[in-house]
Amino acid sequence: MTIAWAEFTPWHSLAGGLLIGLAASVLLLANGKIAGISGILGNILQRSGAEPWRLAFVAGLLLSPLVLLPVLSQLQPSALVTPQFSIADLLRLLAGGFLVGLGTRMANGCTSGHGVCGLARLSPRSLAAVLTFMLAGFVTVFLWRESFGLPL
Repeated sequence: MTIAWAEFTPWHSLAGGLLIGLAASVLLLANGKIAGISGILGNILQRSGAEPWRLAFVAGLLLSPLVLLPVLSQLQPSALVTPQFSIADLLRLLAGGFLVGLGTRMANGCTSGHGVCGLARLSPRSLAAVLTFMLAGFVTVFLWRESFGLPL
């Protein structure tokens, strides 16, 4: 897999974090709903949970990069990368997706539900979940680098 490493951009990261927080706040204040992506998507997959706001939320997540692509290509063309995947990369991606899905089911929520919304509501359960998945992520990265000597 070919990866183009970009330099760290704290202002872009801050803007992205603020937009995520704003979107989660608007959803909570306007609809009384938590912006937990795994819960929203999981309920869409159930026949009774495909409410219009859930469909709009997921559509916004999927379509916003396509809408912003022309703007980003003008602002910072070097940030756009065309990755090339091998079969091994695809299998790793699928295995990682399965493990993330399993983890979100076991934790009754995901990073957005627990990390963004739960911590903002001072939820002890969310704090435990965030500490657990962050620790698991740190250990995974450490083991990956020690085992293969490569960045993720």
